Amino acid sequence: MKKLITLLAALVLLLAACGDKKDDKKVTVGIASNDTKVWDKVKELAKKDGIDVEIKQFSDYNVPNKALSDGDIDLNSFQHFAFLDQFEKANKGTDITPIRTTVFAPLGIYSKNLKDIKKLKEGAKVVIPNDVSNQARALKLLEKAGYIKLSKNFGLNGGPKDIIKNNKNLDIKAVDAQQTARALDEVDIAIINNGVASKAGLDPKKDPIYLEDEDAKAAKPYINFIAANTKDKDNKTYKKIADLYHSEDAKEALKEDTKDGEIVVDLKEQEIKEIQDSLK
Repeated sequence: MKKLITLLAALVLLLAACGDKKDDKKVTVGIASNDTKVWDKVKELAKKDGIDVEIKQFSDYNVPNKALSDGDIDLNSFQHFAFLDQFEKANKGTDITPIRTTVFAPLGIYSKNLKDIKKLKEGAKVVIPNDVSNQARALKLLEKAGYIKLSKNFGLNGGPKDIIKNNKNLDIKAVDAQQTARALDEVDIAIINNGVASKAGLDPKKDPIYLEDEDAKAAKPYINFIAANTKDKDNKTYKKIADLYHSEDAKEALKEDTKDGEIVVDLKEQEIKEIQDSLK
């Protein structure tokens, strides 16, 4: 009887340990619905290394970080530094860490009727993304184009209230990022995220009448990355998946998926830390 009790106790401990230890050869990655081909390629490549990658698509930018924090997914890849900064300030207690940068996806101004940004008329209708970080980014692009002036303390989370001069009395409306391309028929210009534009059949490299400067210092907060919960930032399987994202095969898939509209970026840990520190 004593041996049986000891055996049962050992079995209980073993089952408890199995319950606590996650099989890191099965990895669920949350992505925005824009990035399918490159992640399908990563999944294919990972399988050769014995890693089962499940891709979970989200259409709402507000969901993937919550899913990561709640443990519903293991990694996500959809956001830039400014977006994560805004999310963590609004959701205290989350602890998410970028483990590898991926791409810079320039924000563009698109139009069905205009070929020249300088031809924008008085009172023109404009749509921009409504998520806080991309809204500020879009307004900065309008400022750079010469149509509005923003307050001196305008930051990464600024909004229309921070416009101090509107040269053409533009009618600026913020909508869900996924709706910006669909609004093109109803407005004069739309500021559209790169991936959204690509999925809408637009060419994010050729179609914008005005495009964000990829080399500018101001672009760094908008570099995208693969993220994990901080406790998992050194997980070897997760790092292997990040390596596969930067493989030549994956880069070719990305080029096809985005019509060569996104620029691959692979920053060192210190560079990532510098960007994060600059947002504090």
